[in-house]
Amino acid sequence: MVPVTHYSIGDLARLTGLSTRTIRFYSDAGLVPVVGRTGGGYRSYDVAGLNRLKLLRTLRDLGVDLPTAQRVLEDEVGITEVARIHADAIDAQIRTLRLRRSVLRAVAKGGEMELVNELARLSDEERQRILDDFFEDVFGGYDLEPGFDAMMRSVRVELSDDPTTEQVEAWVELANLVQDEDFRASIRRMSERHAELRAAGEDMSASSAEQLGAFTYSVEQARAALDAGVAPDSARAKEIVAAVNARWAEALDIPNDERLVEKLREYESFSDPRAERYWQLVAVLNDRPAMPDTAAEREWLRLAGG
Repeated sequence: MVPVTHYSIGDLARLTGLSTRTIRFYSDAGLVPVVGRTGGGYRSYDVAGLNRLKLLRTLRDLGVDLPTAQRVLEDEVGITEVARIHADAIDAQIRTLRLRRSVLRAVAKGGEMELVNELARLSDEERQRILDDFFEDVFGGYDLEPGFDAMMRSVRVELSDDPTTEQVEAWVELANLVQDEDFRASIRRMSERHAELRAAGEDMSASSAEQLGAFTYSVEQARAALDAGVAPDSARAKEIVAAVNARWAEALDIPNDERLVEKLREYESFSDPRAERYWQLVAVLNDRPAMPDTAAEREWLRLAGG
């Protein structure tokens, strides 16, 4: 059987899946050269033309623009380079589409469209500037324990290229929180008190592990009491509070008497539940284990402690 060496436009359309109109357009543009004419005056193409057309179709299917495709056909640019450039462009488009999807889902759950969209589209540097401004406002100018100050300022927002709806919502909430003047004033009061205690000679770092252990113990005891339905004004609640106070007295290295009660009230007076929410949002944003919400436990202890 004699192999076909010349093809009509109809043959090319059948072999490539392109329309005859598209093939005629490419031919008129010189991308697929005509090698002859039939007796009836119709164009004919050879095997090289068929292969060029197949490559052209593939490039266009992958989103390569026509001028670039022509440069590939003329060997003016390597297909490997074109593939790399367009793969990078597609990656960027995918990131944009994923972000749009997350923004729309956040808006669908009740977010304000313009605000969510604006905050979500900030660059990493722009997001970090919002946090750094917060850090300078609430910690700057106070003589804080160096380790504590460094730890607080080390927080970074690492929003991924494919953020979840929860991460977009967390960033919007965090950005609003750290720019809220009332919250900033509250954290500044904590910093001021921290500096005062440090100036009074209290070691703000030596017993941090013990205090964390006491706090964890307190929350665990309160959670167990809540799960068991123990009323804050019951005799059992007083026993739990006594055990919690004993643990705090040991951690703070002070007598378990009115001085301890005064110290715990002092701690409570310059705490802010929004600070806990801050750390919860940071955990969600950076895809780290969720920070527990201890509001219910702390409220039970407050009521039980009278």
